[in-house]
Amino acid sequence: MPEGPSIQVRNNGPYLVTGVKVYDQDGNQLPTPESFAMCRCGQSSKKPFCDGTHRACGFEHTVVIEAS
Repeated sequence: MPEGPSIQVRNNGPYLVTGVKVYDQDGNQLPTPESFAMCRCGQSSKKPFCDGTHRACGFEHTVVIEAS
């Protein structure tokens, strides 16, 4: 993993976010740990955070980066 703030896209799962502060639409900071998962499947009951629902709803998406 790179140093500093990062977002890692997990295959068939959430975004793994590290070293980032999250704010609501009014500018209030949401309490978050140093690393946390954000929903990518759209089915979490704790949006914008992941609650693991992607496993039950069958969410699939693999990230492929092609060499240029």
